[in-house]
Amino acid sequence: MIKVIKAGITEDVAASIDAQVKSTVENIIADIRKNGDAAVRSYSQKFDGWSPENFKLSAQAIQDIIATLPQQAIDDIKWAQAQIRNFAQHQRAALKDIEVETLPGVFLGHKNIPVNRVGCYVPGGRYPLLASAHMTILTAKVAGVKHVIACTPPTRGAPHAATIAAMHLAGADEIYLLGGIQAMCAMALGTESIAACDLIAGPGNAYVAEAKRQLYGKVGIDLLAGPTEILVICDDSSDVELVATDLLGQAEHGPTSPSICLTTSHTIAEALPAEIERQLQTLKTADVAGVAWRDYGQIILCDTDEELLTEADRIASEHVEVLTRDPRWFLDRMSNYGALFLGPMTNVAYGDKAIGTNHTLPTRGAARYTGGLWVGKFLKTCTYQEVRSPQSSAKIGEFCSRLCELEGFAGHKEQADIRVRRYGE
Repeated sequence: MIKVIKAGITEDVAASIDAQVKSTVENIIADIRKNGDAAVRSYSQKFDGWSPENFKLSAQAIQDIIATLPQQAIDDIKWAQAQIRNFAQHQRAALKDIEVETLPGVFLGHKNIPVNRVGCYVPGGRYPLLASAHMTILTAKVAGVKHVIACTPPTRGAPHAATIAAMHLAGADEIYLLGGIQAMCAMALGTESIAACDLIAGPGNAYVAEAKRQLYGKVGIDLLAGPTEILVICDDSSDVELVATDLLGQAEHGPTSPSICLTTSHTIAEALPAEIERQLQTLKTADVAGVAWRDYGQIILCDTDEELLTEADRIASEHVEVLTRDPRWFLDRMSNYGALFLGPMTNVAYGDKAIGTNHTLPTRGAARYTGGLWVGKFLKTCTYQEVRSPQSSAKIGEFCSRLCELEGFAGHKEQADIRVRRYGE
């Protein structure tokens, strides 16, 4: 039996919040679509207090900013990027162009073609998320994208040096100090000073995620990656301190970040609220994490591993930590998750920052139909066909002609019939 020990906010409240976000984003997109750079500058001033002469950083400015960092910071960024690059290169190597001869003289194939121009968003705000530079810009470059522009907001009225370093070292061709909805719109729609991209990528808050949703179609997107989520699956082989630590480690992202404990352990379910409160007493980000846990935290108690599995797939969380006796039991059976973190020696922070997999992952149930960002998101798998045999062209034409007639497509039928007449015996 599945029992909810602690529930988060209701669906009605969540829907009301979503409606407000949707309306705000709609209005800003319409304004930027109409007024271009002037609107972008207005919103940058309004939301970030930032209105420089030029949002684009010059090569010299980038070098000057990077020069303010200690060598250890640069070395650590390079180490993390080496891990992400290595795994992305393995992913790229797994994607093969193919060509097969399906009938005598009939060749079908596909090519994996990189998108030409990509815009990458690196979130800022309270936590300048420099790791997103590795995950978006670097991954796009490994995929073979020719031109990558990248946007990040200012931090307290200035560039965040480590973020700029990460963007530059990841291979960004242009870097703009520009954030939020206005950055997504500029990259997607184009303005007088920023050329439109073919695809935009990167995580962000609810407004950034909604902007991507509304802009999709005009531009490609990687996926909808909004406020972060964590699901910790645990049994009585785990301990409440570890569970609480990992839940709060993601709750600190923002006040709307869901953290869910899914367990078969009565002991953990009963002890977790007090342990959360104990850790909040010393956690430096308790002002954010505490609100997220209060409003979006959940504790769900199950009787069996099978119930854990059913609930986990229903929730379809972005990050899923499996702290059970046999975590690979879930790896073999789960189907809905952004990324899995197996066993107590693994955790979401490793994936977020340094281990090598991508941290741009599906949220709000999108894991039911998509995985996270990877090199494949920056590639178009495009098919081609070539018929070199007149006999095969005539043979296919005969079938095609009859099939077109069944559908009433006279013009299609004639495309087939003319080749039957020309190439048939």
